[in-house]
Amino acid sequence: MNASHNAILTLNSGSSSLKFGVFSNSGSDEELLLSGSAQGIGRSDGTLHIQSADGTTLLQREAIHESQPEALQAIAASLQDYLHEDTIAVGHRIVHGGPHLREHQRITPQLLQTLDAAIHLAPLHIPSALQLVRQSQEIFSSAIHIACFDTAFHRTMPPVAAHLPLPSHYFEEGVMRYGFHGLSYESIVHHLGSGLPERTVMAHLGNGSSVTAVFRGQSIDTSMGLTPTGGVVMGTRTGDLDPGVLLYLMRKEALDADALESLVNRRSGLAGYSNGESDMRALLQRRAAGDTGAALAIDAFCTSVRKTIGAYAALMRGIDLLIFTGGIGEHSDDVRNTICDGLSFLGLTPDRIAIVPAQEELQMARHCRTILQ
Repeated sequence: MNASHNAILTLNSGSSSLKFGVFSNSGSDEELLLSGSAQGIGRSDGTLHIQSADGTTLLQREAIHESQPEALQAIAASLQDYLHEDTIAVGHRIVHGGPHLREHQRITPQLLQTLDAAIHLAPLHIPSALQLVRQSQEIFSSAIHIACFDTAFHRTMPPVAAHLPLPSHYFEEGVMRYGFHGLSYESIVHHLGSGLPERTVMAHLGNGSSVTAVFRGQSIDTSMGLTPTGGVVMGTRTGDLDPGVLLYLMRKEALDADALESLVNRRSGLAGYSNGESDMRALLQRRAAGDTGAALAIDAFCTSVRKTIGAYAALMRGIDLLIFTGGIGEHSDDVRNTICDGLSFLGLTPDRIAIVPAQEELQMARHCRTILQ
């Protein structure tokens, strides 16, 4: 397959995966040429998959990748068999850019320095992002590299949503509500276009989950905060938690920052309720078999999302449309129905509830094309 000379590569890294897409401009919008992913990074059961735009598998093999840069090297080498032109740009999804990087933009040495200075705000995300960017700059040395920030969509939040209830100097230091999953929400706004109603609540539900109030196409509040740990209950993350719990654990069990970080990000949420299981499909199966821990996990997840939807209905004085996206949001009828049960008083009839697939890579390609112009 030959890619045209204006191909754009997008990279979307997760905790143990690296997804990519290759796009070409068709005139009215970006057209997908190839997509794929390296899964199971850092594990012995890793895979590398590449498929064409119509879903035909071009490459599927077992592959052990110790790190994101190693996975990128393997993807780049494999793409040479299917793309015979250099890409003109590489778009990078960056989860957290800190307080000074809230707009999609070209990656410069200054941007990398600014990102490096913000590591303390997102130690789980920024170091790996920097490592991947620098590796891709070496591999795709002739391409323009562009940062697409997951926090950018939420920069429209008013002060009452962005400010945390702390002394004001912390806000000035960058301690604020940033919000995440922004590229997913942007793609939905773009997809609906003029069909997007005034008052919309969007729920991106997956291993990481968030809910956002979108008023007239702009984010005015969102459940995640300074980091993607806050908000609704998630696969392995606590969501919102009484800070007194952390103080208690520090005093009672002498947990330090690293131990607390591991607890609230990797061993809590659905996994905490169910004694280790974070996958919603497995939890639904276990609940059907009578597992009370799994039943509690699912109930807690759905309840936290439902409560947030209700809060945003109060914020916007009603909801015109509720949208589900993300792996759980798109594919689990059971979870969606449980969340929506009891929301009829808001007028949320089935015709006002929609499922819209997240298209983060496509949205990144759109941003890259715009910035290149």
